[in-house]
Amino acid sequence: MRGPNQALMCAALAGLILASPSLSSGQPLAGAPAAPDYKYSTPMPPGVATPDKVETRLGTLNFFDGFPDNATVEKLNDNLDFQRAVQAYLLAIPAVSQATNRNTIRELGPVNGTLPIFEQLLDSRSVFLTANDNTVYSWMWIDLSKGPLVLETPPKVLGAINDMWYRWVVDLGITGPDKGRGGKYLILPPGYKGAVAKGYIVVRSPTFSLWTPWRSFLVNGDPKPGVDLVKKFTKLYPLSQAANPPAMKFVDMSGRPFNTVAPADYRFWELLNQVVQEEPAESLDQIRLGFYASIGIRRGKPFAPDERMKRLLVEAAAVGDATARAIAFQTRERNAYYYAKTAWQLPFVGGYRFQTQPGVLDLDAYIFYYFMATGVTPAMEEKMVGLGSQYAWAGHDASGNPLDGGKNYRMRLPPNIPVKDFWSVILYSNQTRSMIQTDNRFPSVSSQTQGLLVNADGSVDVYFGPKAPAGKEKNWVQTVPGKGWNTILRLYGPLAPWFDKTWRPGEIELQP
Repeated sequence: MRGPNQALMCAALAGLILASPSLSSGQPLAGAPAAPDYKYSTPMPPGVATPDKVETRLGTLNFFDGFPDNATVEKLNDNLDFQRAVQAYLLAIPAVSQATNRNTIRELGPVNGTLPIFEQLLDSRSVFLTANDNTVYSWMWIDLSKGPLVLETPPKVLGAINDMWYRWVVDLGITGPDKGRGGKYLILPPGYKGAVAKGYIVVRSPTFSLWTPWRSFLVNGDPKPGVDLVKKFTKLYPLSQAANPPAMKFVDMSGRPFNTVAPADYRFWELLNQVVQEEPAESLDQIRLGFYASIGIRRGKPFAPDERMKRLLVEAAAVGDATARAIAFQTRERNAYYYAKTAWQLPFVGGYRFQTQPGVLDLDAYIFYYFMATGVTPAMEEKMVGLGSQYAWAGHDASGNPLDGGKNYRMRLPPNIPVKDFWSVILYSNQTRSMIQTDNRFPSVSSQTQGLLVNADGSVDVYFGPKAPAGKEKNWVQTVPGKGWNTILRLYGPLAPWFDKTWRPGEIELQP
């Protein structure tokens, strides 16, 4: 039983709740009854009723006392399917990018036994989202559908594992658990319940497919030492074969025309369907899966849209691609920029999880990154002085205009460029988001460029345009009239002045 004091407190609290308008359980209705000829008619609650005709961007919508007619229903259903398809497109860019990449790599040799490597660096003939030409890429896919695998990584690499939805799983190499010494990673598939062998770095994967890229570094401008380490130490095998691992097949990709960039047409949906069918539903949240299901992509079900839906999906892919380009090239978010009045943008807004609020996905940041780039790891955005890498992206000149391949520009990097290892500036096509294709195999300038001109004060001028300024050829990147471009400044082993912004790159200045 309650005492008298408790009873008084409860009564007072009940009176407070009843008296508080903010806690009222109903909305008071005032005014004339909606149908005064009827005894129990009340005023219509404001904002509830729909007029018989509603003018919208879809045209006129017709209702009989709130009930839509057939033409209105058809119009609204088409609009709903289209809206959901556009959102599904934007949310699926990471997965379809991964599927395109993986399917292309699979053509090179047996799954789990083939490692593509760019022994003479990746150049502009290969179509890869914002890849670099300064380091040696190894670009492997892992398939866990038949059980756990052991991955042995080489020393002196910088890399990561991303899952099929393009989420970070673990770092490899310098910023990973092996600290650049090389390591043995036991990678377990989704839902694995078996025994876990000791003596390995254990990785539990949410998806069956994993992308596993890493970069090896040049030694005095020579890629061979890094390539040799990759070939000597890289292995991938089932745990049962640990005593006698099978040999890896290494495929040199340098100079090969090769596309891993996702399409923006109906094939996009077929690739998304492939991912949904192959990966466990538990590997993705119900909202994104709900968008995919709403347009007919459901795990365990055939993807067979009718002609109406196919037309909507083709249009949605076109609008989705256009929307991604608007977000990427003309962002509305001021927090996407490093500094005030600059063209230099952050690649990661909200960190590698793209969360500008805890637990909340920043959709524009997510779309921008995955439309433009590959590879997600904390090592590319967290403050690690002297380790990892940092990036700044620009698609505009100092006046805010798009970068034009028919014009000449200069960008100055002030003295004491804050890197322990090296820096580079690489140009990319606005169409493919891959290296621009010109007469130059490597469309870049870097601190590794032999013969690079350095000003007396230690600053470096980088030039962009159809023709090199006289005597500045080593500091120049060729562009193509009639074509747009964008650029990334990379800092490997970034130092404190980058993070505290006491050093900042110059803007890209239009030249006479």
